[in-house]
Amino acid sequence: MSGSLQSRVLRGPAATLTGNPFEQPSRGCLAYHDDALVVIEEGIITAFGPHAELKDALPAGSEVTHYPDHLIVPGFIDAHVHYPQMQVIGAYGTQLLEWLETYTFPAEMSFADAGHARRVAHLFLRELLRAGTTTAMVYCTVHSQSVEAFFHEAARFDARMIAGKVLMDRHAPAGLLDTAQRGYDESLALIERWHGRGRALYCVTPRFAPTSTEAQLDAAGALLKTRDGLFLQTHLCENPAEIEWVRELFPARASYLDVYAHAGLVGPRSMFGHGIHLHEGDFCTCHQAGAALAHCPTSNLFLGSGLFRLFEAVDPRRPVMVGLGTDVGGGTSLSQLQTLNEAYKVAAMVGHKLDAVQGFYLATLGGARALGLDGKIGQLAPGMEADLCVLDPRATPFMAFRAGYCASIEEVLFMLMTLGDDRAVRATYVAGRCVYDRDREDDPFRPAIPSEE
Repeated sequence: MSGSLQSRVLRGPAATLTGNPFEQPSRGCLAYHDDALVVIEEGIITAFGPHAELKDALPAGSEVTHYPDHLIVPGFIDAHVHYPQMQVIGAYGTQLLEWLETYTFPAEMSFADAGHARRVAHLFLRELLRAGTTTAMVYCTVHSQSVEAFFHEAARFDARMIAGKVLMDRHAPAGLLDTAQRGYDESLALIERWHGRGRALYCVTPRFAPTSTEAQLDAAGALLKTRDGLFLQTHLCENPAEIEWVRELFPARASYLDVYAHAGLVGPRSMFGHGIHLHEGDFCTCHQAGAALAHCPTSNLFLGSGLFRLFEAVDPRRPVMVGLGTDVGGGTSLSQLQTLNEAYKVAAMVGHKLDAVQGFYLATLGGARALGLDGKIGQLAPGMEADLCVLDPRATPFMAFRAGYCASIEEVLFMLMTLGDDRAVRATYVAGRCVYDRDREDDPFRPAIPSEE
């Protein structure tokens, strides 16, 4: 991994998930040390544990960065986000299909300009890091240059990112349409250029069933077979009107999910955005296939799409893997702390309580498992890639006051997920390098590869 220091050590309070709190008692799934060391060599965590136990075995010449009164956690994982929609976040709300026509499609048309794509990718990567997000599954646009711009900027930070060119061959403006064959060819060229290059991973990306013909969905299924380890992302059962449209367009299919299954798109490393209106048979299909869902609460609330049934999805009798997605620009923040705030409320509205350990699981280890990357990211543990976030529970006077009354690490985590936002992120580490420091006096961002500008 480029740009990693030979040996670096972080010291301070630290917490990481060790198990699934939707299947086991939450307290037993969290490892917390009030004075921990995270030892990093060549971008990989080589040791994690109490300072008292590890301090005498530190590598010679280690650089120790101390974060007292902070909290070191794994970097956050965003399972569903649209970087080209940065420019329409916070636009006056409509429901899904009208949102696409009014805001999304016009915004994405501007990515025909490669310079625009580079400018937005530059901002987007920095805003992810400012929010403590170190891995994201990202929708680009139909334009190949939007993917090039994103992966190029991600490579400058040595970030593990997953992204792909959107496939659409119908029901969209002419400037956003490809064809089944052109979409296949352009995607394959991008796969050959970027998949597995550095820390980049490619995701085959049909926007959703209504904007792809059966021929294009079949081509997407064929693309998944061209290389090992490719991902699939699309949207599923977000909005009642959308579901009815799918039923009209694909009358031979048993369900919306069956449209994708028929094309070979439902399997491990398949991430379906939203899944609000799934039925039990769909949950069973996802469980059996190893497919995952992205829970996007700020978007679902903002667009009035509905309330995701998280605890039904993760039912231990046939659990479906779930990650947490910001879904900008329908979503209203790139901060996973703010997203967890809304996830708690959505769960409460359907009769459940999302505790802090469960919330941080969704944003870290659970997201990694949903992506099939839990052997690489999502935990503080030896052998894991050193993607970390340093949180500041006292980031604002109000948070500092409230933190003074927290009697446990669970209370601190819950306070962070209900009051926190990007201001609570003190620093973000990618592959062992501090790429963002809120308190750095000049530019808070330090990419591994200097700007070419």
